[in-house]
Amino acid sequence: MNPTLRNILGFILGWIGGSAINMALINTGHSVFPIEGLDPNDMNSLAEIMPTLGPEYFLFPFLAHALGTFSGAILGGLIAAKNKMKIALAIGSFFLVGGIVVNLMIPGPLWFASADILLAYIPMAFLGGKISLQFSKEKN
Repeated sequence: MNPTLRNILGFILGWIGGSAINMALINTGHSVFPIEGLDPNDMNSLAEIMPTLGPEYFLFPFLAHALGTFSGAILGGLIAAKNKMKIALAIGSFFLVGGIVVNLMIPGPLWFASADILLAYIPMAFLGGKISLQFSKEKN
């Protein structure tokens, strides 16, 4: 397969795979820590209730963002033909932009937004890229 097409496919499949992990963990979080009377699909009511929630309600969103990015970066790096770390970091950057948008749409506590934006995306993409490099001969 053409290396460019394989890199594009790696990015797309990494994004889709990471998004699936992200959504699975978000849904699990709603099951483990349900918020009484809240429709998790209603962004307005979610934004209203966010400031009243305890730290435990932010565990699964953080894990979803971190592990979704991490797994997407690994998958993208494994599929990519070359520049595996660049593909992994591109996936992390893509998820970072989404994370910033979500943090603006549904404002949570500053500690969560800071930890989420600083720790869940680029560092996890870097670790995922490192793991994908371990399974290949490429060292970049």
